[in-house]
Amino acid sequence: MGGKDVKMKQKSPEAKEEINLSKLAVECSDEDTARRYFESWRWPNGPTCPHCASKAHYALKQRPDSKSPARKGLYKCKDCSKFFSVTLGTIFEDSKLPLSKWCMAIFLICSSKKAISAHQLHRTIGVSYKTAWFMSHRIRHTFSPVLDGTKLKGNVEVDEGHFGVKNKPKIRVVALIERGGQVRTKVVPRITNRNIGPFLRENVAKGSILHTDANPTYKSVHLPAIKHDAVNHTQGEFIRERADGSKVHVNHCESFFSLFKRGIVGAFHHISQQHLPRYADEFAFRWNTRKMTDGERFIEAIKSSIGKRLKYRETIAA
Repeated sequence: MGGKDVKMKQKSPEAKEEINLSKLAVECSDEDTARRYFESWRWPNGPTCPHCASKAHYALKQRPDSKSPARKGLYKCKDCSKFFSVTLGTIFEDSKLPLSKWCMAIFLICSSKKAISAHQLHRTIGVSYKTAWFMSHRIRHTFSPVLDGTKLKGNVEVDEGHFGVKNKPKIRVVALIERGGQVRTKVVPRITNRNIGPFLRENVAKGSILHTDANPTYKSVHLPAIKHDAVNHTQGEFIRERADGSKVHVNHCESFFSLFKRGIVGAFHHISQQHLPRYADEFAFRWNTRKMTDGERFIEAIKSSIGKRLKYRETIAA
């Protein structure tokens, strides 16, 4: 071919073929294979000790004649002399469930646009309802955002959704959405300057334009070097075009809350105030990864589980 060497582009293991549920069920049906997949996703360059970040390690040998043989996938760090495995420091730590079932549960939650209930999950993957409920909350815990100081910029929309039981006080979820970018959520008891002011200042970059509805609270929040524009829904104004051709609206926030509320009505039926932040994180995660395939979103969820852990007593604490 003209004397030129043609180099084939190397692909990562998960990029060779798009991951789907049937492929995942076949390839992760064996626990050893599932563990190796997790190791390739967490440690693409080889095992690293979660305790001291050292790469010097050795795998414990399997000795069937031993009274307490080491389980497969167990390593020992040569520097700190501590044991570790791929599940240490993740939501899977100390779980008695096989990784294959965790894979199925994560994929189902990541690929269900309007969510999947714990009852549906327990019937689909063959675990008890209590187990499926706890798994769901641990998976949602991985979706909690990592605060790295980055802020939303450009045209940023903000709106609130009301959630709760009929004839009882409603809880509000505030959503901040950068057009073409990410969404960030916060659960608040009421829309007040004190409740949403710090949230807006911490997440909206200077020089941005904040788009809201006619709620007067947004106008009273002090946001230095941030412009503000609003549409009045009570007067039938949902979108307004400026002289420069740009448009003022909160349609992206409306779309996000539409998915959120349909998920509650169709899948969960009711969610408690205690767990509402985790459900908001779940829908925000799917929104933020909307341009990914289901397989890519699944891998992103696996990687997000590192450094996060949720114990059962933390889910039932009042």
